[in-house]
Amino acid sequence: MGLLDLCEKYFETTNLYEVLQITEKATDKEVKKAYHKLSLKVHPDRVAEDEKLEATEKFKVLGSIHAILTDKSKRALYDETKSVDDDDYNVIVDRDWSVYWRLLFKKITDEDIRAYEKEYVGSDLERQEIKQAYLTGKGDMDYIVDHVQFARSDQEPRIKEILNEMIKSGEIPAYKIFTHEPARKRQRRHAKENREAQEAEEMKKDLGMGSEPNSLELMIRQKQEDRVKQLDNFIDNLAAKYGAGNKKTTKRKAAPKSETTTKNKRRK
Repeated sequence: MGLLDLCEKYFETTNLYEVLQITEKATDKEVKKAYHKLSLKVHPDRVAEDEKLEATEKFKVLGSIHAILTDKSKRALYDETKSVDDDDYNVIVDRDWSVYWRLLFKKITDEDIRAYEKEYVGSDLERQEIKQAYLTGKGDMDYIVDHVQFARSDQEPRIKEILNEMIKSGEIPAYKIFTHEPARKRQRRHAKENREAQEAEEMKKDLGMGSEPNSLELMIRQKQEDRVKQLDNFIDNLAAKYGAGNKKTTKRKAAPKSETTTKNKRRK
């Protein structure tokens, strides 16, 4: 199957620019930024085990698109013909795209996370993600804070204000679970966040890490490879949220729906 066929299969378009959500006039810098943003969502090391196979294929497709659109001759050929040389594609698709990705993008530091949070909070992107999480979770704040970046308890009043304005304007429906959320449900959510913060601190102590920037990353590198594979995703998420003295968070994955639903039913 050729690259354009795979684009159609995984991204519902054969247009390389549409896959990256950019225009044909995008600069190399804009191509790289779009590739980085989308590849983070499908990076095989950042998805659940049952999603790895498809994520890996999407990751290869995105890498291949980036390689074509940042090569002047290949991009010019594609722009003129809107086709891709499949023989050429078969060569580049065999690349180790994880290595390719690491060469393009530096390790994310606490400073990077803080800078991204400053840019993200209050942006149109945040508003769109808040709205989508609200609609998908049918107003459940537990779901919303698990799917919106940096949605800590101290951000809840601001997020609720945004949603209430959307409800008032008729942009979204008013779900009772949101407009009349039980106090005990909210308290359980905040208690969970506090537990995660404590677990993060304990994990750092167990690994002998200090509070200096990147101490977590440096310590993980010194561990045996098998332990890194087991702990990498878990520790990275906790560190991004609570590390370096500033309790910042990355997007967290919600608990399996069946488990969350069952717990909520028991406690109501």
